[in-house]
Order: sequence, then C-alpha cells, then structure tokens
Amino acid sequence: MILIGYSGHSYVINGILKSIGLKATGYCDNEEKKFNPFSLKYFQKETSDVGLKALTQEDFFIAIGNNTVRKDIYNNLAIRNLLPINAIHATSVIDDTVDLSAHGIMISPNVTINAFAKIGIGAICNTYSIIEHECVIGDFAHIAPGAVLCGNVKVGENSFVGAKSVIRENITIGKNVIIGAGSVVVKNIPDNVKVVGNPARFIKYN
Repeated sequence: MILIGYSGHSYVINGILKSIGLKATGYCDNEEKKFNPFSLKYFQKETSDVGLKALTQEDFFIAIGNNTVRKDIYNNLAIRNLLPINAIHATSVIDDTVDLSAHGIMISPNVTINAFAKIGIGAICNTYSIIEHECVIGDFAHIAPGAVLCGNVKVGENSFVGAKSVIRENITIGKNVIIGAGSVVVKNIPDNVKVVGNPARFIKYN
C-alpha cells in the first residue's frame, strides 16, 4: 500500500489502514521527508516514472487533506486509469444502504453514516462526524471532526464543513464553501462563500 502525501493527514490514514489489516510500505511526495515515522520507502512524486511504476504495482490512497490538491492528484492519476482504494476505519458505523461506490473515500474512526447516504469521490468523513440518512457528500468535500449533518443534507463538491458544525436537515451547501468550526447552518448556502457562527452568516466570498 502506497500513501500519496506524507505528513499529518497521512499519519491518520496509516492508522485507518492498519485497522483493516492493510500496511503502508511506501509513499509518494514532492520531496523525500526527513521525518519518516513509519519507515516507508520513498517513490518520488506520484507522476514521476518511479511513482507511476509503484502505483501500478500496489494499491494506493491519496492521503492529502487539502480538497483542491487531492482532486488534482486524483484527476491526474484517473486519466492514467489509476484509482485509489477507500480507507474506512474498522470502528466506523455505516448502514448497509450507504453508497460507497466512489474511489478514494476516507472514513475516520467512530464515524456514523446512516441509511441511503451517498459519499462522493475523494470525500473525507473525519473523526466522530455524523452523516444522517439520505445525505449526499460531494466529490472532494471534507466533513471535519465532530460535525453533524442532519437528514437530507447535500454538501457540494470541494466544500469544507468545520469541526463540530451542525447542519440542519434538508439544507443544501454549494460548491467550494467553507463552514467555520462550531457553526450552525439553518439556511441553504450558495457556491463559493465562507460562513461562520450560530446561526451561520456570510463573512466573505471565496
């Protein structure tokens, strides 16, 4: 198993993989890391000749928290017919009706995902987040630790829902949205904005 990206976010991914019996053996990154806590072999950048050869021979996961960077790497590899596995922690509670057919999904420890939710490509559902029935998490979105999405919430592509935020039922969040930590969202949010507070209010356009 190869990790793409080797810093804090990848350390969490390594733990998720271990929980399901998988072992990281190497990593791809722009440069070799001086701090190598898991003694992984360096395979250069993922699009280098060395990196691409490694990724064709082993499963891999894009272990990068930044939504835009993760999306760019995914797309650059997908055009080469290279797709990451999903990293789903053994302690997560996921209803058997949840749609996890996309690639590159990260589900951290103690996440709950309930009936008929759908998780998009490269989405992150971080530690102790709750994603209720029929929610849709867009491609490359990030649901931060402890966030609660009530039923029928839709989160657009590349959006970020901050730690311990609460999104009321039937809310639609647009693309490229940032929701600050601890916010309470009670109204739909358009694309390309940042909101904070209780109730959440606009503070800037992205």
